[in-house]
Amino acid sequence: MALQGYVIWGLLVLMMVNSLGHVSSSFNRTSFPSDFIFGTASSAYQFEGAWKEGGKGPSIYDVFTHKYPGKFANRSNGDVAVDFYHRNKEDVQLMKFMGMDAFRFSISWTRILPSGKLSGGVNKEGVAFYNHLIDELISNGLKPLVTIFHWDLPQALEDEYGGWLSHRIVADFADFAELCYKEFGDRVKHWITINEPWTFALFGYDLGTLAPGRCSAWRNNDCPAGDSATEPYIVGHHMLIAHGAAVKVYKEKYQASQKGQISITLVASWYLPYSNSNSNDEAAQRALDFSYGWFIHPLTYGDYPQSMRSIVGKRLPEFTPEQVLLVKGSFDFIGLNYYTGFYASNVPSANIVHVSYSSDSYANLTSESNGKLIGNPTAVSTFYIFPKGLQDVLIYTKEKYNNPVIYITENGMGDANNVTTKEGVKDYLRIYFYRRHLGAVQNAIKAGVKVKGFIAWAFLDNFEWASGYTLRFGLGYVDYHDNLKRYPKLSALWFKKFNLK
Repeated sequence: MALQGYVIWGLLVLMMVNSLGHVSSSFNRTSFPSDFIFGTASSAYQFEGAWKEGGKGPSIYDVFTHKYPGKFANRSNGDVAVDFYHRNKEDVQLMKFMGMDAFRFSISWTRILPSGKLSGGVNKEGVAFYNHLIDELISNGLKPLVTIFHWDLPQALEDEYGGWLSHRIVADFADFAELCYKEFGDRVKHWITINEPWTFALFGYDLGTLAPGRCSAWRNNDCPAGDSATEPYIVGHHMLIAHGAAVKVYKEKYQASQKGQISITLVASWYLPYSNSNSNDEAAQRALDFSYGWFIHPLTYGDYPQSMRSIVGKRLPEFTPEQVLLVKGSFDFIGLNYYTGFYASNVPSANIVHVSYSSDSYANLTSESNGKLIGNPTAVSTFYIFPKGLQDVLIYTKEKYNNPVIYITENGMGDANNVTTKEGVKDYLRIYFYRRHLGAVQNAIKAGVKVKGFIAWAFLDNFEWASGYTLRFGLGYVDYHDNLKRYPKLSALWFKKFNLK
């Protein structure tokens, strides 16, 4: 759909948005600092498609979705995804139509390094694709926020040395990151090294449901042999060190001339005690330590939270003095992804057998306490609308982790993919979701949290990992039955009105 088509469509549905009355003169983008960034997000595997076009090599997701199709809803994959590779020029026009300032996307490692290594050669066609995308964004007034690794590791590195299980990944990741700085850093001013290391380690090496799909045999998850009690911690450790190495290269060789900022994106849920007891208070803190704290604590203080050290023991790797220097303080800002909250109840240590990362926190998580849900339900069974949790985790980060600059790099909710285009664009609940969460961000800013941007997940409906195309997180509706045509949802029109200056 050309820009003119979006304008016509927008005029028709904007009348419905106006009737909602949620965007007012008292709450819009002027309610935030003048330099605050609003944008949308994507990732390469979930959006691009073109999985073996343009010289691209295979990633672990290309291989995993084909080898274990039953792990993905309707046996789907990202071979085509939403064809962003071929439609990005049109899609940038839709971003512009929404009134956004920025677009967060990731660079497919194997699209520019098909073998995963510099020694295997640089794919010039892949570099040209990202150069074109960055130039297209900038020419339309959009800032590129670039993620270097969003889970699609080159299969060649997985085969050669086990990927993130080996310390050898650190050098290869630093090389890949440096290539990105060289090729794109003259225009990219916001870098994110790694997206959600917690999610990658948990689902890829404990539960075995996402690539590379490793887990202990007792899980009976039809996955390659692994060790759910140790491998997540090893992978998380190497991701922190690789992040630190990539940041070191940027700060020593590129930041002064390119004048950008660099960080990592962490996912954070908020945890409430299941009931008013000391044991449940402690369980909620442990749940936070074992997810968000697992990564932000060493980034701030140079070591893992004490609760992790005391429970995990020798299974948790140690940082060498050199690694502490590499990791501690290795960010200009913190990227934070927030979706929901949980109640946490204590699990007595006598009932725990340390067979997996998932059981180590001695906390049972649920969305309901004494018949009360933590928030309004969404189509994602474990995601409830809990904006107060975003406010709380932002204030917690300010108080616990030295008040860093923060960008909300993902926030969104999913609808079920069981409606027509005509109905699917009427996402009233998503408008409610964003209005409430932006209010939570505003409250956190008033409390002194240095939040500088808000990036909505996602720009378009897309391949949502194990859920495939059964969930829709986009501000833009994708018609999977009509050549992947895009339509702005009511939420996109709400943002358009919200963003009017």
